[in-house]
Amino acid sequence: MSILDQRKLIESIHPFELLSSTALDNLMRKIDIAYYPKDTLLISKNLPSIAFYIIIKGSVTEYIDEEIHNVYASGDSFDADALIYNKTEAKFLVAEDLICYEIKKEDFLDLMQDKRVQAYFLQDFVSRHQHLKDYDAQGDLTPFLMSRVSDMYLHQACVVQKEETIYDSLKKMRELQARVIIVKDDAKYLIVTDTNLIDKVLLGDVLISDKIERLATARIISIDINDFLFNALLLMTHNSIKRVVVMQNGEIKGVLEQLDLLSYFANHSHLIATQIDKAKTKEELQDIQKDLKNLILSLHSKGVKVRYITKLVSTLNEKMYAKVFGMCVDKSLRDKCALIVMGSEGRGEQSIKTDQDNALIIEDGVDVELFYEPMMKLNSYLLELGYPKCSGDVMVSNSLWRKDVQGYKNTIDTWTHSLNEQNLQNLSIFLDAKCVSGNSALLDELVQYLQNTFYSRDDVLAHMAKAVLNFETPLSMFSSFVLEKEHNNKLDLKKGGIFALVHGVRVLSLECKISETNTIERIKQLNNKGIIDKNFATELIESFDTLSSIRLKAMLESKDLDESNYINPKKLEKIQRDLLKDSFKIINKFKKFMSFHFHLQMVS
Repeated sequence: MSILDQRKLIESIHPFELLSSTALDNLMRKIDIAYYPKDTLLISKNLPSIAFYIIIKGSVTEYIDEEIHNVYASGDSFDADALIYNKTEAKFLVAEDLICYEIKKEDFLDLMQDKRVQAYFLQDFVSRHQHLKDYDAQGDLTPFLMSRVSDMYLHQACVVQKEETIYDSLKKMRELQARVIIVKDDAKYLIVTDTNLIDKVLLGDVLISDKIERLATARIISIDINDFLFNALLLMTHNSIKRVVVMQNGEIKGVLEQLDLLSYFANHSHLIATQIDKAKTKEELQDIQKDLKNLILSLHSKGVKVRYITKLVSTLNEKMYAKVFGMCVDKSLRDKCALIVMGSEGRGEQSIKTDQDNALIIEDGVDVELFYEPMMKLNSYLLELGYPKCSGDVMVSNSLWRKDVQGYKNTIDTWTHSLNEQNLQNLSIFLDAKCVSGNSALLDELVQYLQNTFYSRDDVLAHMAKAVLNFETPLSMFSSFVLEKEHNNKLDLKKGGIFALVHGVRVLSLECKISETNTIERIKQLNNKGIIDKNFATELIESFDTLSSIRLKAMLESKDLDESNYINPKKLEKIQRDLLKDSFKIINKFKKFMSFHFHLQMVS
């Protein structure tokens, strides 16, 4: 490896790239290259650390209480804490013949005089984790400056001839749900705004039977459809106007509203919500789904936290569900039932559409069969809109998930007095229920019933909690992670980390009668009730954010829903690998907490 390559490797390790050029030159002169054969013990309780190690080739395993805590491979570094605090509870053992750089202890402590280096290495897990995430996000560029008018949703233009009456023009404006009237006057276009209507009709002497040309006072200000959005923003700002007319080859293509433009620069969400509200057909909703995917891509590229993305997307999905519900269920029946979603949708943690998890609660005394055809239609519409069929058939098309309140109460009694695996799984699914349309009081009644009847069932809680141990956390000797050959040497983020955290927090929430369904909100409530301390709660939230963020990236890149939970850690940047390893450590810590809390070693 050349001197230049050596320097590049050191600079690639955060926070050494923060050093001045002179400090980095001095460091390069002091770094040694060392070789250690397999099974060499580098650091332990009884073997003080002598250097900070940066791996060139090979791997080192870190053990705590004889359990694998971490695996370090090419490009990884360790162990600052052993040098700073002059002690460790861990054991670092060479797993594969090791070639590494060594920064001697005294030289490393000299580097700690740099405040930026010191600030990084002296942070606790949560602070260091957040520091890495912030540093990782610095490379994200906001692409909006390159966006064009054609990327935007354009409102349909209400164009009328100058001879038409004001009354007929207003009728057309309402039918098109437009905000302005454009008047065609021979070869030019004029515009009629709300101000014109107020000043000349409501407060003036113009009659609604008069010609619309009497109201038109100004030429339109337009922009070409292929121009940049930033120019549209400048045009609106310069002219103090709220909208511009979009032209293509001399013809009007639509109207770009200032509110939509500002929303686009922020997060696109207001625009999509408006489109959903205006949609009248299933086909219009299908077009909106494409915008929803673009919204996720845009927010993710801007470094927005996944928890905020999922909250926003879940809110828009709820509007989508409510719109479909209104298309399928007659007005006379809408307040006699409650459409609920469960799973990631119910928790407000859905980004890319996953399997449907929905159900219908019907008011007692109402004929359940009245909802058969509407729910078949609703299920069909959702499938056409891209919401995949649930593999477990947890959908309104299944009569098991379409019954009256008393029917659900009977089912809850079965779930909560049984150790049957399927019953416990159904109970877990229902715990995430959220009403998205109809009469929400019906779900509230069932949640209250569940909390009132579920007590002193430690056996049920323990059997539910044991599921957190169903999947191993994928930290291993192989490239720091356990990889699945049948999935092209990738690891499953959902099984390996997210499921244990989400499900464990869900079971703890049932025990504590916490009504929130969102995982992060549940964690906060568990902290408020003293079940977990503030530091542990923060660690769990940070880990959940990291796992969810990396999973979202995988889902956006995946073309196959079945493979969307799998990632190849070798394709991640080093900082992301470090974040992932940190998160898996917290997942293992949480599993130990659950095992102790529910005495899982006693559950057969």
